[in-house]
Amino acid sequence: MNEYLNDGSRVSLSELTLPEDLKKLSLMQCRYLCSEIRNLLIDTVSKTGGHLASNLGVVELTMSIHRNFDSPEDKIVWDVGHQAYVHKILTGRADKLSTIRQEGGISGFPKPSESEHDTFIAGHSSTSISVSCGIAEAMRLQGKSNYTVAVIGDGAMTGGMVYEAMNNCCLDRESNLIVILNDNNMSISKSVGSLEKYLTTLRNSEKYIDTKRNVERILTEIPVFGTKTAKGMKRVKDAVKSTILERNLFEDMGFIYLGPINGHSLKELEQAMRMAKTYHRPVFIHVKTQKGKGYLPAEKNPGEFHGISRFDAESGNPEISAGDSYSTVFGKELLKLAEMDERICAVTAAMKYGTGLQYFGKKLPNRFYDVGIAEQHAVTFCGGLASMGQIPVFAVYSTFLQRAYDQLIHDIAIGGLHIVLGIDRAGLVGEDGETHQGMFDVPMLTTIPDVTIYSPSCYDELRICLRKAVYNEKKLVAVRYPRGAEEADFNVNVINSDCLFIRNAISDTLIISYGRIFNEAYKACRELKSEGIECNMLKLTKIFPIADSLVSEIMHYKRIIFFEEAVGYGSISEKLGCMLMERQYKGVYRRSAAEGFIKQGSVDSLLDRIGLSSSKMADFVRSEFGGNGKA
Repeated sequence: MNEYLNDGSRVSLSELTLPEDLKKLSLMQCRYLCSEIRNLLIDTVSKTGGHLASNLGVVELTMSIHRNFDSPEDKIVWDVGHQAYVHKILTGRADKLSTIRQEGGISGFPKPSESEHDTFIAGHSSTSISVSCGIAEAMRLQGKSNYTVAVIGDGAMTGGMVYEAMNNCCLDRESNLIVILNDNNMSISKSVGSLEKYLTTLRNSEKYIDTKRNVERILTEIPVFGTKTAKGMKRVKDAVKSTILERNLFEDMGFIYLGPINGHSLKELEQAMRMAKTYHRPVFIHVKTQKGKGYLPAEKNPGEFHGISRFDAESGNPEISAGDSYSTVFGKELLKLAEMDERICAVTAAMKYGTGLQYFGKKLPNRFYDVGIAEQHAVTFCGGLASMGQIPVFAVYSTFLQRAYDQLIHDIAIGGLHIVLGIDRAGLVGEDGETHQGMFDVPMLTTIPDVTIYSPSCYDELRICLRKAVYNEKKLVAVRYPRGAEEADFNVNVINSDCLFIRNAISDTLIISYGRIFNEAYKACRELKSEGIECNMLKLTKIFPIADSLVSEIMHYKRIIFFEEAVGYGSISEKLGCMLMERQYKGVYRRSAAEGFIKQGSVDSLLDRIGLSSSKMADFVRSEFGGNGKA
């Protein structure tokens, strides 16, 4: 420990043993650190990409948490984890921040295998209170007196799991559970719905806030001795509160409510946390922050700087202007169809910009629905629309669709309702890692009776598949497409079909693939051809159900290999293998698909790692089949 602690001198992150030394600093020294942390965040994320605005908004909040609680004995649970970069910095990982979201580096989300200070893995929304409720109860059963702190954003409060948890965690017994609501009036897109209006009412209760502060000032001037007097002060404050502001939702659910608190005032935050620790009952601290705090471009455009690619730190401008992507092509084509058909509606779960639905929302707001972070509700809401003859299109990231599996079965498929799923970020997404890789939608959906799945390989094919999904299908149908821009070395002028054979030579070897990686397979075949190894190709566009006639057509090949950017168990390649086996296929069938959870890295690097780059595909063919593949 150095001699500068607990005075007004500046200290830097590199001088401290973290998080322990934070408790020894003065508030002024902490403010200097907050400025250093913001500069570190801006500099790092400008080079690596990542979640910036959400982290800039919680610098003081995270600092206060670690000054008032003892991690890892006290458990800090971050909802989603978009805002956990500051937590990583303050728990000894500042020197590794430059590796965040990079292959071999630290994760962009809390990860217990990375640090003892990361209590629980995160990546999806609205889970922190459930997790914390379980941890707090386990501590009670084990006779521990440590605290459990859940940090959740206002956007995540739209998830129904939050209320299931709050209903359960306020049981009639002592508990050291503290829930901190980081209220920045944002999720990824701007927060929406009745809950947002309710929180606005709480935020704007200026009469209550001003009176509370005046009472606190007067009470603190009275000499206080003993716990009885301290408890009396709390009772007086509660009485003042009840005469000015009616009980709120959180109090009605059994929490002690403190707030709203200025989330950028270390003094107010620490007062609230110290008070919360004295109750030994579930406490709800309502903290108001500004997303993007301290960096003007992020303050002006917090949604744009939520998850951002590399950018110029001085100006805030992205390194490369973004052109079209699969998301924007999908959004523009859906708007085009909807302008000609009043039955078409667009639904998002707080991801208007991420899924390309901003065009639809601006032009046709009467048929555009942002339901907040509530994927389960989104699917069943679409079922209600469909039951009345509308054609709802729910655009959702593959990883978030997983949360609505029961609704897809029970509320859509059993009733034979026609809804369209635009499954964005299907396949590998790269740097966000295990919690976000879109590798499970295919195995998940193929278990649902009467589902149809399209997987286009280029923009034009995406447009065609969307039209087919809207007009050619009558039940649950999905169009899945990857993150980013198209790469198409193959001839895109011959794609208007459910499948495409490419037979450039007589061969007894067939390579099958679909979606983005068909292009990798196409390049692999060109590489093999240059070596005299001839392969035919089959590109699937309507990937499920697999037509019996298609299976019959490929039975004559002696060697079949299937490359697939999805988890192997339950995959299309597995199902095709079963169909071949049932028909007593006599040749050799091999498949290459992903297995397990895939850590972060660039998409190109990950494709190579799991054997789905063109070079690894070519190696697989050479090792599995050998020879030149000719009949």
